[in-house]
Amino acid sequence: MNDVTRRDAPQVPTDREPEVETLLPPVDIFEDGNALHLVADMPGVTRESLHIEVDNNVLSLEGEVRLEMPEGLTAIYAEVRAQRYARRFTLSHEIDAEAIQARIDNGVVELVLPRKETHRRRRIEVKAA
Repeated sequence: MNDVTRRDAPQVPTDREPEVETLLPPVDIFEDGNALHLVADMPGVTRESLHIEVDNNVLSLEGEVRLEMPEGLTAIYAEVRAQRYARRFTLSHEIDAEAIQARIDNGVVELVLPRKETHRRRRIEVKAA
């Protein structure tokens, strides 16, 4: 058990910003006939701190969790740090980058990456002779 009053406990620097750790968010990717669906787990990330862009067929997904010190308190021991999430994916030529849609709900980011019309699955009707 940690004794929070011990003087040899790790100290929080008060004269500079805390170091931000960069994590790879876990991602699941699913597909249907028309699109890929990417789901990334980024706990603590809000809509305002989420940045998604496509540049030269590379999809970048970034978010940051900032932890504010409660007003009037001084940290004497801190294990919880600010975190940054970053992940990059090279998009296939099948993906319509202009039509990508994104949403976030409780730190879960969902992207829909539609396929270009020319790359979508379609059923071919077979006619009797």
